[in-house]
Parts: sequence; structure tokens; C-alpha cells
Amino acid sequence: MFDKEYDVIVVGGGHAGAEAAAAAANVGCSTLLITMNLQNIGQMSCNPAMGGIAKGQIVREIDALGGYSGIISDRTAIQFKMLNKSKGPAMWSPRVQSDRMRFAEEWRLMLERTPNVDFYQEMVSGLIVENGQIKGVKTSLGIQVRAKSVVLTNGTFLNGLIHIGDKQFGGGRAGESAATGITEQLVDLGFESGRMKTGTPPRVDGRSLDFTRMEEQPGDQVPDKFSYTNLTKPLTKQRSCHMTYTSGIVHELLREGFDRSPMFNGRIKSIGPRYCPSIEDKINRFADKERHQIFVEPEGWNTVEVYVNGFSTSLPEDVQFKALRSVVGFENVKFFRAGYAIEYDYFPPTQLTHTLETKIVSGLFFAGQINGTTGYEEAASQGLMAGINAALKVQERDPFILKRSEAYIGVLIDDLITKGTEEPYRMFTSRAEYRTLLRQDNADFRLTEKSYKVGLADESRMKRMEFKKEQSDQLITFFKKTSITKEEANPILEEKGSALVKQSDKIFKLFSRPQITLEDIIKVASVTTYIKENSLDREVLEQAEIQVKYAGYIEKEKANADKLNRLEDLKIPENFDYTKLKSLSYEAREKMSRIKPVSISQASRISGVSPSDISVLLVYMGR
Repeated sequence: MFDKEYDVIVVGGGHAGAEAAAAAANVGCSTLLITMNLQNIGQMSCNPAMGGIAKGQIVREIDALGGYSGIISDRTAIQFKMLNKSKGPAMWSPRVQSDRMRFAEEWRLMLERTPNVDFYQEMVSGLIVENGQIKGVKTSLGIQVRAKSVVLTNGTFLNGLIHIGDKQFGGGRAGESAATGITEQLVDLGFESGRMKTGTPPRVDGRSLDFTRMEEQPGDQVPDKFSYTNLTKPLTKQRSCHMTYTSGIVHELLREGFDRSPMFNGRIKSIGPRYCPSIEDKINRFADKERHQIFVEPEGWNTVEVYVNGFSTSLPEDVQFKALRSVVGFENVKFFRAGYAIEYDYFPPTQLTHTLETKIVSGLFFAGQINGTTGYEEAASQGLMAGINAALKVQERDPFILKRSEAYIGVLIDDLITKGTEEPYRMFTSRAEYRTLLRQDNADFRLTEKSYKVGLADESRMKRMEFKKEQSDQLITFFKKTSITKEEANPILEEKGSALVKQSDKIFKLFSRPQITLEDIIKVASVTTYIKENSLDREVLEQAEIQVKYAGYIEKEKANADKLNRLEDLKIPENFDYTKLKSLSYEAREKMSRIKPVSISQASRISGVSPSDISVLLVYMGR
């Protein structure tokens, strides 16, 4: 049936699998995507949204690298919001509310239009491994497909177990069966595995809700978009979300079911996501809070299905229903389906290298929830990187690795493989030391050229980025060289309550003042003329504004990043024997022997490795 050997096989068609297949194919490898249900490629299993705090930066990075998540998010968005606009630009995070059905459809169509991608629907039940090298996969029907590299993106399907109250049944997602066989084989090969938990709220009928009793949450008045390409356009119409709250009555009704909750009666033993707790966990942990927010999110343009964000639960369905009917606006709610929790297998990511290749089996890559992460964006970025590196390995080219100072994706992967995770890992801006450098607005400047050299980002992306950068740089030069008279400057400064000037000064200096905005500077005649003559768009203007406003911070972070990168350049030999360094602490010897850091910098980030351990290593390397 499969008479050819593929370069890359991707197992699983979620966000990680879809990006992995697209990346491997676009780098030039023959790629087979095997998934249990081809109708569910790119399925949004949980909330119908992409982006958010730190996650929006990741989607922008995926787009800058030539991935598809940004384009698909734009094409299927029903609302756009730039979060954290009241803070500095390092914190700005784009987010879209998505049309769930259209999102999955667009992913399927994008992959079908991608040359080098083949599809097959079946469950992969095992791997073909010979002499520590991946050779392909085996399906539940006994079919063997040979490949030079394999990317596993199994999501929540590995021995998935769904919990609703005192009921439990096998499944990888509501209505879909679990995947079996792979965990057991990997453990036999020497891999360490664990269990994690995640949950999802009920889906309800929007026709049964009273939105007039809730707070409306509209999108931005001037919506932006994710993709840096010209393949998408900002929204011209949007759908609102709404917000309501739980209450003391709701909490009491939920507590009545706690004795039947798998979370509290010991049936669920694995750890769930700390920053996305279930409603019963919130009530238990934050007993002093009288109410919790509920975000009411439409699932698409035309469907009446609504996602009840903030009400994730595994309580019995009758308890869920009774409690939700006591929420303002939900008095007559009708359920489409109940919320549930799911437990699944994962593999501690310290068993991987920076390319996401496993240390035990050559040519085998892991991406997404199998690595202990949570979230579409985290999964998609890992899929992209695993797909690129699986292809580069086949082509016998240098691996593609992003540093912590280059991308949130670099922070994510380095955190996973260096520190591991015992609970579902979610990206936050606080995890990145250099978030002033890693902004959502400059991901194309940071990453497009790197991706172009690999062969993923195409020439049109590269030229578009270069043109934008040239325009931004020239505009900043214009600000530095062009003067503004005191007659032009002082009315603006007076209006903003800023100190007046006594003589002409450079526009750059005036613009650097915190009170002065882009809108103020655009009023200056010479600036207006320059913008019109050069046909500058909003993207270029905002990029220039950030570069002017935060020049000092950016330079400081660049200097700090350069120091870090010097430690990254101090490489540790691959098979270095830490046991011979008796001056190292026992914990440092044990952890570095297991994780095998590639540089002094990575070694310094391992939990339990002290500064004195690093000093010992530096002295030894110096010898």
C-alpha cells in the first residue's frame, strides 16, 4: 500500500502535527501526515481563540518563520483584540476569537494545497526502531510505513481517559477514541513517561442565553491582524464576546457535587494546568472570593454554539447544569455537551535535545502536549520547529535552533528540555528574560531571515520584511535629522502638560518624551509630508514609534543578551563525563549527566545547578 519511504512521517493532526507537516514539506521533504480522523485536522479542542498574553507573540513568531497558524487565525477570526495596550509594547499581545469550524477547515485546505504532503487516516500503534534509529511506524491494521524521521504529536490521545463525575471512559477527545501502544513501546525503549490532566467547560446553546444581562466585550475599534504577509486583511466586522460572573449560590451548588468529583475523590491523580484551573479547583483554592469571571465566547460567525470560558469542570453533568443555571444570563441555558477532564500520557521533555529530537532514538521527534505543554500556540510552535529539524536531519543539514534572546519559541523549548515540567507548561511574558527584544511587532525582523536561509520562509516574505525594515529605519533617521521649531512643538507640549522648549530641536528628542504619542507627531507638517511622500502604513509608523520610545531599554537588553550569548558559545563536549569533576555537587553531577547541556549557559539554567558548580565547569573548560 505504501510503496515508498517518506522523508518525514508526522503522527497526529492537531496544531503541532499540522505545523510540523507543513514545515517539513515546505523545507522540501516528502511528508506523510497520519491522524485518526482527517476531519479534525487543526481542531480547536478547547476554547475557540488564538493568541493572548505571550501566546500572541508565539503566533507572530510562527508566522515570521513561515508557518500557517497566523494566516489561518486571520482568515477565520470573528474578533481581534490587542491585549495589554495600557502597558509597554513588550507586553502587547494580539488575540483573535476564531470560528472553530472554519479554522479546522482552513487548516485542512492549507495542507491539501501544500506540495509534498500526503495524508492517511488510521491509528499509529507502534514505531519501527532498528539499532536506536527510527525507521517508520506501524498502524492498528498492521500496515508498516517506512520513513527517515518521525514526529510524534499525539496531544491528549496517548491512553487518554475522560472523566465526567463518577463516570470515566477511554478517549482522546469527546467522541474520539484514545491511542494505545506507543507509550508502552517507548517505555520499553527506555523512555520515562508520566500522566497529566487538562479540562474543558460545557458548550451551550447561545439561543438560550440572555446576553442583555451580561457585560459586552467588543473587539478593537481598529483591528489589526496576526500575519505579516499580505495574504490576509484585518476584520471589517466583528462579533462581541460577553462576560458574567459566578456567585455564592453557584459555588454552593458546585460544592454539593464535590464528593462525586474525580478531582476530589482521588480518581484523578495527575496534575492539571496551574493557570487554567477548573471551576471546582478555583472555588476550593480561592474560598475567600465571592465570584469568578465567566467569558461567554461565540464559536463562530453563524453557529449558535457558545464556549463557557472559566467554567472548566469534571463534575457530574447534573451538577454542572444546575450550577450554570444560577449564573446571571444562563437561567434558561441548554447544554450542547457537558464539560469533562481528560488524563493522558506525556514524556518529560528533558529527554529531548534543542531540536526536539529524542536522545534515545535518532530521528524521532516529539512536539506538543506529549512534551507536557498546554495551549494551541505552544503546541504549534513546537510542531513547526520539530518539522523543520526532522527535515533538516534527513537532508543532512545543520539543525535550526532559536536562542532565548531570539524568540519566545526559544525560551519555550529551552525551558522544557533544560528544566522539564511536572505540570502542564504554559508560556508567559515573565518567562522570557529579554521580552523588550521579543515583542509581537518585531517577530518578522527577528526571524524571517533565519527561516529564509533554512528554506521555509519564501522570497516574498523576505522582501516584504526587508522593505518594512528599510522604511522604519529611514523614518527613524528622518526623526533624528529633522528639526521641529518651538512654534510647532510648544502647542503640542502645552496640550500634554510637558515642559516647553526655548529653541528648535530634533523631532526624535521631542518624540522620546513619554507624554508625546504617534498621533501628536503625525500633526507636525514635515512628518505628515514625509509619511505621504513615502506611503508609510500604520505598521511602519508603530514600529518606528516603539524604536524611538524604548531605544534605551532595547539597547540595554541587547547588551545583556550579548553577554548571555557568549556563555552559549562555550560548548560542552557531547559525551562529557561529569562524574570525574568531584568538586561539582552531587545534584549537579546527576542532573547534568541526565540532561547533557550543550553549553555553559544551558547548564546554568538547570534546576539545582548552583553558581559554584558553573565556576567549577568554567575552570575545567578553561583548562
